[in-house]
Amino acid sequence: MIGRSAVAALLSLEMVAAAGAADMDAVRQRAAPERTEQKEAPFFVFADTQISYRHAFTASEPGIPKLKTADPSDGRDIPKNILNIAHANAWAYGTNFLSLDVLKSGSQDPAGTRNEIPGQTTLFGYGATEAYGLYRGTLSGNKMTGTKAFAISGLIKDVSLSFGFDANAKNTPFGPRKRLVVGGLVFSIDVPVGFLNVAVHASKEWNRNGFAVAPYRDVTFETTPEFEIVYNFPLDGLLGGFPLRVAGFNNIVMPKGRTSTPTSTPTTVEFLSRTNLVLDVGKLIWNQPGRLDAFVGFQYWRNKFGNDMDYFSRAVTPAIYTTGISGAGAEEKTFLAGVSIHVF
Repeated sequence: MIGRSAVAALLSLEMVAAAGAADMDAVRQRAAPERTEQKEAPFFVFADTQISYRHAFTASEPGIPKLKTADPSDGRDIPKNILNIAHANAWAYGTNFLSLDVLKSGSQDPAGTRNEIPGQTTLFGYGATEAYGLYRGTLSGNKMTGTKAFAISGLIKDVSLSFGFDANAKNTPFGPRKRLVVGGLVFSIDVPVGFLNVAVHASKEWNRNGFAVAPYRDVTFETTPEFEIVYNFPLDGLLGGFPLRVAGFNNIVMPKGRTSTPTSTPTTVEFLSRTNLVLDVGKLIWNQPGRLDAFVGFQYWRNKFGNDMDYFSRAVTPAIYTTGISGAGAEEKTFLAGVSIHVF
């Protein structure tokens, strides 16, 4: 919405300038011209930084089964409080997006350490803390070439180079230490309002499996295709100006190899989807759009981190992975609620 406000401001300035052009000509005839300083154009044509909080009511973690259930694949419900800091900007040739989540689990997902002696694990009674950061950048094909060669009317607005990385850490016995790089193309779909971007990446991940013994604790996964779909559609045109929009993303990661040793369980297709219904509270109450949002949403995560949620239905060996983690909790279904403040 800050983008729309900026466009509206520019259009207003153009209208004012056009309306006063005749008067300015008259003034120039009566007075000597004055030197005016030329202001440099800002480097970023759009920038937005926001701080948000959201609560996940029934998140899950692979390897944490539900205590009382007839289905061994059921994961335990884990409430999580999540603080996010995000920044997005656009410049002459592309865009940048940075995000940092700090996630605090309930005691159902305890913090702890994995000792060097196999079989010994120390768990603490408080919930685990995770930090997850990511960066995505793009370079526009149309902007870099100064043409519309990468646009197909009614189908694609632009094709951009896309690149980025993910990194995380979490204080649990598994002790993940994800490092991921992605690169590929992002297609900006030609939609009437809002935006829809589809990215096609090659991805490479390095991680850590605290349940494995040396030298298999550090894991290098295979390079695999990864897809990201991001969208934001305003609904105010359908709701008589009521400032509501739907926003979210889908992420698909193809199988990336085994979880640890050459004989450990292979990963499978991972699918993550989050959809939020967002209310622009600032516009609704103070007529200041793009300042304060409130949202509710739903998140679905199938085969979380690549762990096979259907492992138990096919397993002929004990249901707990010998060098990995349990298939229990590999499916997450949770409602979300939160607020977001746009600071500048």
